[in-house]
Amino acid sequence: MRKLLGYLPFHFLICLVIGIFIQYSTDLWTYDKKWLWYALLAIVILLAIVKRTILFQVFTWVSFVLLGVYVTHQNNDRNHALFYQNYHSKNTTYVLHIREVLKPNQYSNRYKAEVVLVGDHSTLGKVLLSIQKDTTQELSVDDQIITSKDFIEVRSPLNPYQFDYKSYLAKEGIYHQVFLTEEEFLRVESKPTFLGRIAKIRNSIQTSLKEEGFSKDEYGVINALLLGQRQELSRELSNDYSRAGAIHILAVSGLHVGIILLLLSMFFKPVESLKYGKIIKLILILLCLWFFAILAGMSASVVRAVTMFSAVAIGLSLQRKNSVEFSLVFSMFVLLLMQPMFLFDVGFQLSYLAVFGIVTIQPKLYELWNPKFWLLNKAWQLTTVSVAAQLAVLPISLYYFHQFPGLFLLSNLVIVPFLGVILIGGILIIVLSLCSILPDFLVMVYGSFISYMNSFVRFISQQETFLFSDISFSLGMLLSSYLMIVMGFRFFERRRVQRLIGVLGAVLIFQGVILYEKHATSQEKELIVFQKRQSSMMILRQGNDVQLYHSLDSAKRKNNYVLKSYLIGENLSVQKENSLINYLEYNEEDILLIDSLGIYTIEGVTSPIVILQNSPRINLKRLINELKPKQIVADGSNYRSYVTRWEKTCMKTKTPFWFTGQNGAYILK
Repeated sequence: MRKLLGYLPFHFLICLVIGIFIQYSTDLWTYDKKWLWYALLAIVILLAIVKRTILFQVFTWVSFVLLGVYVTHQNNDRNHALFYQNYHSKNTTYVLHIREVLKPNQYSNRYKAEVVLVGDHSTLGKVLLSIQKDTTQELSVDDQIITSKDFIEVRSPLNPYQFDYKSYLAKEGIYHQVFLTEEEFLRVESKPTFLGRIAKIRNSIQTSLKEEGFSKDEYGVINALLLGQRQELSRELSNDYSRAGAIHILAVSGLHVGIILLLLSMFFKPVESLKYGKIIKLILILLCLWFFAILAGMSASVVRAVTMFSAVAIGLSLQRKNSVEFSLVFSMFVLLLMQPMFLFDVGFQLSYLAVFGIVTIQPKLYELWNPKFWLLNKAWQLTTVSVAAQLAVLPISLYYFHQFPGLFLLSNLVIVPFLGVILIGGILIIVLSLCSILPDFLVMVYGSFISYMNSFVRFISQQETFLFSDISFSLGMLLSSYLMIVMGFRFFERRRVQRLIGVLGAVLIFQGVILYEKHATSQEKELIVFQKRQSSMMILRQGNDVQLYHSLDSAKRKNNYVLKSYLIGENLSVQKENSLINYLEYNEEDILLIDSLGIYTIEGVTSPIVILQNSPRINLKRLINELKPKQIVADGSNYRSYVTRWEKTCMKTKTPFWFTGQNGAYILK
């Protein structure tokens, strides 16, 4: 740890991360702030003047912070004059170039597409393209289409703590989407690109594998494991792997590339005896790693993993102390310099944290016991690797996914030792299949192997007693828990009183965060009308006391992710459930709920907040004249035609109107 802190590129990496975060959060660098260029120029001049002083170090740090700001600004297509939105006009045409085929949803096939032309203008920028599923035209990478349909902005989440798909796409440089039917686009000729050729090779592999007779689940796992394509995975199987703590098995990531690196290092070991053998071995390993990246489609996650382990391979070949850690830092610096938005990618965060955990924590855990029996020693080694990786990613996993699979160790102990065999066997299956010489018995053996793995994962996932879910874990808890892990590891390295004080201080900070958040939760009061299609749902909250009012049947109530996300995010539970009623009083406000019966005459109610539910047949203009409401809210249970009519009436009478299907959940603090 001390060596890493003394590694100069590590300081640069931290400064680069700070700069990326500043630009992403504040949009500090814009076209009207050219003074940042002058700041960079001034720093360069000052660096030349104040060499070998503390000011030189400070100015160097500041320059790398500004570098992070700059690369983040430049990486955002919206900041360029050629961004497609700058050329938008009515009745214009767009030429879209397919860059990636995404997993389809229930209604449409989905793609990431680059906007290459708007009218006659060459442009930059990406959009999310959805094409109705009943169309006869399925697109591939490098296909180009022309359409005149306007783009629409990606919507923000409509309920609190709902997954923010708009923010997720924005980090990938996508701000708009377009929905097309077969009649609304025309395919045009396009020139093949490198990624397009790779996609065609992958499609050939997939076609060949489909013809070999693998079952649907077997094919889905093979496709995910070897080609990085999870489109064929069923939702049930994917959930089983997630609940068993083995979802990382299905994503081509650092684990797969790390195992391949280990196998390649063993396979090319004899090459070291040759003249310049270590250099030749390194070149061969790097070529094989990048061949695997090409095979897996050169997706962002695969390129990240291969880049990371290419750096590890270089570090291992140097055979110097801490060379692996330094190589990881350097690879992370290079990746963020090229793609700064990787910083906010969950896969990027998990991969680097897991590898850093294995490199730093695992050796210390392994030293605790030294079994003499070879098989026991290997089992202990694998156990320490799994524990180190899980410890490193545990806080961030709880923050993003709110669950902890208690049997992760068992599932990893069984699956990971055979993953190398599965990967190498899969590559052999692909090569033989493409050459049309794949024997049936090999298909049967390999398919059975995958099937047994799926069955084992399914069994582990069904042990619900060991799955700890719905865990509320805030950003403050995330940061303070990592502080505890770092301080604990430093104390574990060298047991000193000062380091013990650091551990205790970190524990106190973590406890302080929990106590502060509990206090803040107990003070919160709010009324929320959620957006739920064809249903009505609202909560009345007084601190930790949550009362739920809804019209959901038992099945919809059980699988209600809208409510579940809110309760996990706020660390709450429902104390009481009620059927919908006509009147509530909240914080000295009258809340009038009008359902399909259309009854709203309640004595003594003046200037209420009116909530319209289940499409009541009322004369809204008359209601407004009689009650003079402060606010009218229509939830997702109403017919859209009714909502449109009500909105027009409210505009004419200048009454505030809120539709949850458009504006999101209505929240009254």
